[in-house]
Amino acid sequence: MEIKTVRALWFSPTGNAERIAVAAARTLSERFPAPMDTLSLNRPEARKHEYAFTPTDFVVFACPVYAGRLPNKILPDIKACLRGDNTPAAALVTFGNRAFDNALAELVSVLTDNGFRVVGAGAVVGEHAFTDKLGGGRPGVTDLRALRTFAETIADAVRNGTASGMTVPGDPAAPYYVPKGADGLPARFLKAKPKVDLSRCHNCGTCARACPMGAIDPGNVSDVPGTCIKCQACVSRCTRRARFFDDPAFLSHVAMLERTFTEPKENAFFYGRLT
Repeated sequence: MEIKTVRALWFSPTGNAERIAVAAARTLSERFPAPMDTLSLNRPEARKHEYAFTPTDFVVFACPVYAGRLPNKILPDIKACLRGDNTPAAALVTFGNRAFDNALAELVSVLTDNGFRVVGAGAVVGEHAFTDKLGGGRPGVTDLRALRTFAETIADAVRNGTASGMTVPGDPAAPYYVPKGADGLPARFLKAKPKVDLSRCHNCGTCARACPMGAIDPGNVSDVPGTCIKCQACVSRCTRRARFFDDPAFLSHVAMLERTFTEPKENAFFYGRLT
């Protein structure tokens, strides 16, 4: 099967999913060989368009895991804007060293329903968006080497016409993971929003531009009138380190994560039937 273009797509507020999408796509581009292009779905305006792909495209789509599934506020946009035509694809998720739960199964299901032929899927550990004590510095060199091997394997299978359908563990319809606090009880912080240290903030607007929900007022970045999904894009991209969360339930959940899930987890890769 001839692949004419490799396309790397991602929703990636803090950059981990972008990194693995680009790394996998670059290997695929070299292996076919075929030119590569990229598309970020981070901004709300980017997710308002429909993107259609052909059987001669190869699509790599990557997204972070939120509470064991795909981000619920972003999922409708992903379903609406991506269209395949028996287009071969790789489904990738990043998870913050806790678990990927049902997110990868959900992504494979979404892509399949939208006309893609998923021939490979992977869950890669990345630094947790809430704390660098979980998966700090990942994906690292070893992770990216494993990702390269994964991409080489599926590229060869597609090029040789030996890749077919696949399944991954998990239930796409399973409930979201319920975050727990340091006391072991559910930690409820849905309404938590990022605060601003006004002594540091220069109102440069970087956080507003980074917000994937468009939730921050660009004229007054201390105001967050929209829906916050706690993705930490504003915190991680603030050039003055002026953004932070101080919600007690949120901080309690972070404390529980740091206490329970620091042991390094393994990546997981899955392949279509390679005959």
